[in-house]
Amino acid sequence: MSDIVRVKTGIPGIDTMLCGGVPEQSQMLITGGPGAGKTLLTFNILYNVAKAGTNAAFITFDEQPAAVIRNAKQTFSALPDIDALIADKKIIVDGTASALRITTEATDTMYSFGNIVSDLEGIIKSNDAKVVVIDSISLLKLMLGNPFMYYKSMLALVSNLKRIGVTSFLTTELQSTERKNLRFSPEYFIFDGILAMYQSEAEERRVLTMEIIKMRGSDHSLALAPYEITPQGFRIFTVEQ
Repeated sequence: MSDIVRVKTGIPGIDTMLCGGVPEQSQMLITGGPGAGKTLLTFNILYNVAKAGTNAAFITFDEQPAAVIRNAKQTFSALPDIDALIADKKIIVDGTASALRITTEATDTMYSFGNIVSDLEGIIKSNDAKVVVIDSISLLKLMLGNPFMYYKSMLALVSNLKRIGVTSFLTTELQSTERKNLRFSPEYFIFDGILAMYQSEAEERRVLTMEIIKMRGSDHSLALAPYEITPQGFRIFTVEQ
C-alpha cells in the first residue's frame, strides 16, 4: 500500500507501527485509562506535525487551553519551541467556547452538539489546520446521554471532519486501564483507526503499553509496544525497530 499518502506523527515507533504514518484524512481514536498519557501523546503528535510545516489545532473540552500548554511544556521540557509554534499559529490550542456549550446548553443536546461542531470547524479554519486533536469526546458522551444519540452524533462529527479534509486524533477514556479487561463501545468502530493505551502492574511498578487495534485501508503492526514519556517526547519500543 505504498501509494497511500500518510501523515507522519513524528514519533518513530508509532509511524513504524502504522507502516509509515496515519493515512491522510483518517479519523483516529486514541483511547486509554486515566494517566496513560492520551492528551500528551496527541500534543506530541501536533508538535511534530507543526515542526514539519503543517498547521495543527488542539481542541480541548476537558481542560483550559492554558493548562494543556503548561502541562505539555512541563512534561516535554526538552522541546523549547512550543511557545514559538503557538505564537506563529502553527499550533492553536482552543476549545473554551465549545466546553461552555457542553456545560450550559445541555437542555437541548442536539442543538448544542450542532453548535459545538460549528465551533470546531471555526477553530480549524482559523489557521487552516490540516491535523486536529479533539480532547476528549468522553465529555460529549456524558452530555448526549442516550447511546443511540451519541452514536449518531459521533457519526456526524467524523463525517464533518472528513468533509473539511483534516486528519484527526480524538481521545476517549477506557473503563479499564488494563488490556485484559478491554471493552469497546459500538461507536468506536465509526473511526478509521484505533490506538489503545494500557497500564499494568509488573514487579511493583507501572508498565505502559500501546497497540494499534485497527487502521482502515492500511497495514499496521499487531504487536503490543511498551512506551515511556520523556522530556524529548514519547518513546515507543517496537518489535520492528
